[in-house]
Amino acid sequence: MTTPQVALIGTLDTKGAEISFVAARLAAAGARPLVVDSGVFAPAGFDREVAVDNASVAAAAGVDLEELRGAGDRGRAVAAMGEGTARVVAERAALGELDGVLALGGSGGSSIAARAFSDLPLGMPKLLVSTMASGDVAPYVGASDVTLMYSVVDIAGINQVSGAVLENAAEAVAAMARAYAARRAAPPIGGRPLIGASMFGVTTPAVTAARRRLEELGYEVLTFHATGAGGRALENLARSGFLAGVLDLTTTELADELVGGVLSAGPERVTAAGAAGVPQLVSIGALDMVNFGSRETVPERFATRTLHVHNPTVTLMRTTPEECAQLGRVLGEKLVAAKGPTVLLVPRGGVSAIDCPGEAFFDPEADRLLIDALLAAVAGSPVTVIEHPGNINDEEVAVLAADALHAMVRKEA
Repeated sequence: MTTPQVALIGTLDTKGAEISFVAARLAAAGARPLVVDSGVFAPAGFDREVAVDNASVAAAAGVDLEELRGAGDRGRAVAAMGEGTARVVAERAALGELDGVLALGGSGGSSIAARAFSDLPLGMPKLLVSTMASGDVAPYVGASDVTLMYSVVDIAGINQVSGAVLENAAEAVAAMARAYAARRAAPPIGGRPLIGASMFGVTTPAVTAARRRLEELGYEVLTFHATGAGGRALENLARSGFLAGVLDLTTTELADELVGGVLSAGPERVTAAGAAGVPQLVSIGALDMVNFGSRETVPERFATRTLHVHNPTVTLMRTTPEECAQLGRVLGEKLVAAKGPTVLLVPRGGVSAIDCPGEAFFDPEADRLLIDALLAAVAGSPVTVIEHPGNINDEEVAVLAADALHAMVRKEA
């Protein structure tokens, strides 16, 4: 078997001895370390080969290393070296020269590693040994498959504790890299095409019925809970090239981004599949709501709004007609920008389980403004529009969505 190659990321000006130790342990574990220097100043205590020096990392970010040194701005330096590291590591990965990535550092080194990890393909091992790994790790994990290892002690010298932790990290990533290299050499044959689907509690019947239909048609469906992190994960997977199609029935995270709810997936939501040319069927599931925590966490400015306590830890707020119109425009602009085949499914009978007669969020006028703005935004574009009089959770609507996505995927195959 070919020796797996692991990018070893670290600031050699402050972690030179520690990176040397880990590089030696990687080699002993049967992996070839490719050291990437993400530090700003000259290496100290490092005695091995550097695959990418810090001047090259800075240049990859479009900055001059000497100028960066002279500026004395640590925040800018971390951002620049993170961007440069991401670019050089992603380039190596695209060339098939990497089977894994290992990084170690404190807050600055962890931020650099997080940026580098974010552009790497799903499934490639990504291990971060960090002093920050026992707190809020969302900034370092994001929506990627990052493995975190708490350093316990500061990464400042090799002692009985740090030596054991770093050796474990080297052995772990070497083993993962071997497995990844084997998968790359002999990918599975005959696997079912993958579909990514977005779901929320109030769109579960729709996605369940659509999933069953897609499975009958020969697909494997990966469902993402539209809770912010789930939407980001779906975007990341669509961007990675793993998916044959996207069934984005539940775009509710756009409402949280617009109004200020707690489940935003960021401004890039509903963009990755379109940018990558992946066939996508998109609908307006749960755009009738913005999410908050328990009832008392709803901001005071929303006190007069229509609220629905979904459970003790989740309170939903109905989007207003004005917000719905704006959401229609936002979603339409995203769909028009898509480079691949795109179908917009418009259920005229409601966008969630509680947006129908007798339920808390039934508001035909708000739905009308949402749909009118959305249709106006995509008018004259290549986006195909399918309308149905039913609620998004009607089985007929769900099967229609699955069949339309299947037709797009089959045409693109």
